This record gives sequence, structure tokens and C-alpha cells, in this order.
Amino acid sequence: MELKVARWKRYGHDRLYANLPDGTAAGWADVGTGEITVLVADYRDDVIAVLTHHLRKISEQVLPQGASETEDRPALPPLTPADDLSANRPGEVLRDLLDKSGPGLMERVVSRLLRRPSKWDSWRKGLAGEKRVGGELDRLERHGWRVLHSIPLGERVDVDHLLIGPGGVFSINTKHHHDKAVWVGDDAVKVNHGKPAPYVRKSRAEAKRVVRVLEQYCGFPVPVEPVLVFVGVTDLKVVATQLSVRVYQERQVAALAPLSGVLTAEQVEQIYSVARHRQAWSKA
Repeated sequence: MELKVARWKRYGHDRLYANLPDGTAAGWADVGTGEITVLVADYRDDVIAVLTHHLRKISEQVLPQGASETEDRPALPPLTPADDLSANRPGEVLRDLLDKSGPGLMERVVSRLLRRPSKWDSWRKGLAGEKRVGGELDRLERHGWRVLHSIPLGERVDVDHLLIGPGGVFSINTKHHHDKAVWVGDDAVKVNHGKPAPYVRKSRAEAKRVVRVLEQYCGFPVPVEPVLVFVGVTDLKVVATQLSVRVYQERQVAALAPLSGVLTAEQVEQIYSVARHRQAWSKA
């Protein structure tokens, strides 16, 4: 299916729309930020590929004649072992929290006797979920993808996993809800019919932070899609109609492997070299 791209400027917006032959908008991109919004899920990959291509052309056109793309682009210092995030294991931030702030023997005994849940139980459950998803993602490396785990953003916040490859960049948020049923709407997630959780909104916000960091150092539009991966659930129901976040169970992340046509091999390596550098994220 060939998508037609049209530029739209109005009310302070500057956008590129990818339209189906009948004129229906399948997605759009913000020219200023490079953020891509998919409106018709069936054409997600085509929308991202065509809009990324046009964003790149616009970026090249605005450079003054003879100017270098690297002019004015901030440079990272040489990568040292201490700053190399590629060595991080899945759940590295949670491991560190448990090592430094975990409960002592007496606290564990009391919590177990009283059957009282604690923040440490939540950290351990989160760690188990990130390890399972991390294992699934690591298998994608043989398909040309790069994987990073537990990228620290400060204040005990991190990107659980970052997947970089020919199909783009994916900011992955892991949620471990053992033996629970999960319902996903456009802007809310409910676990066992409970109160709405802001997982979707937070995943979108996280992806935007990733875009800002990567584009600052790469100098070209970097499409980043947010992904929610649910671990250990008994049922996952997605009823959203305009969802801008991919949703999977842990074994389903293999569906990302065949995606292509968004980034060249050179761009993948450039993005990976930035993403693995701890200092790139110091002000994220």
C-alpha cells in the first residue's frame, strides 16, 4: 500500500500526514520534534517508514549549504567502562535498590509472618519481570537488533529496556502482574478490574524523553515507539482504538524481530553508541 505524504502547517503546528489513497490519515509526524503518531494500526510499519524518510529529507534540507550535520551537535566524552550501559543486566537499577535498601532478616521475617506486602516485594517482583522480558529481547540480537537494559534517568527512574534496530527504537516498560487479568484501553490500564493505572501515559512520556536524548546527540530524527510488556498475566485484553503504545505479553516481543525499513545499519550503530553512554542520560 502506497501512502501519500502531505505537509500541514496551521495554528502553530507543522506536521507531515501519511494518507491512504482515499485520503484517510493513517498517521502523522511532528516536524519539530520528530514524534510519530500512528492512527491506523494496520499500517503502523508503513507509516513509520514513510514519515521517517520524509523527516530525514526535511532535516537535510534545512542545513545551510556546506554546513555539517555535526556542527552545533553536543559531543559525548570517550566511553569508559564505568559509563558503558551495555554491561547492565535486566533490572540493574532494582538489583541495586535491593542490595542497598533491601530489608534485613528481621524485617523479612516480620513481613512474612504478618503477610504484609512491602516495597521490597514490589521491587523483587519487578526484577523477576524485567529478567524474563530481558531474556526474550536478548534473543533478537541475532536478527540485527541492539538491546540495552535498565537505563537510569535519575530519581530511581529508569527505562527498563531499549531495543534499537532496523525497525526503529522501542522504549519498553515491563509490568509484572502474576496470575492477574489485564485490560488495556486508549489511556488506561486495569488489573483485575481495579482502578485505572497510568501505564499508557507514562510509557508515552518515557518515549518522548528517549527521543530528546537520542536526537540531541544523533542529529537526525529518531523514531521511538513506547511498548508495554505484561509478564505472568492470565489474560491480556486490548480494546483501544487509538492506542499509540504497543502492548505484548513477554513471549510476544519476538513480533518486533522482522520489523525493518526505518533505520539503516549505520543509524542503528550511531543510536546505540549514544544510548549506551551513561552521560547522555544524565540530564534526561
